[in-house]
Amino acid sequence: MPSVEKIIEKMKNQPRGVRLPEAEKVLIAYGYQFARQKGSHRHYINDNGDVITLKDPLKISYVTDILRRIGE
Repeated sequence: MPSVEKIIEKMKNQPRGVRLPEAEKVLIAYGYQFARQKGSHRHYINDNGDVITLKDPLKISYVTDILRRIGE
């Protein structure tokens, strides 16, 4: 699997082509942990209590939200 930096570049350039495992790898690298899953929704939380919810398949709005939260 590509490195986190390459995935972030892909998220910026091709947001429609990002898959859930790639987004999960980026979130984990930035301090988020898998919290729970309910149906197709996966919840991740960081140490500050910030929760992000992802649904497979990823839409562009999820990808831009991830980039905003990690500061990219």
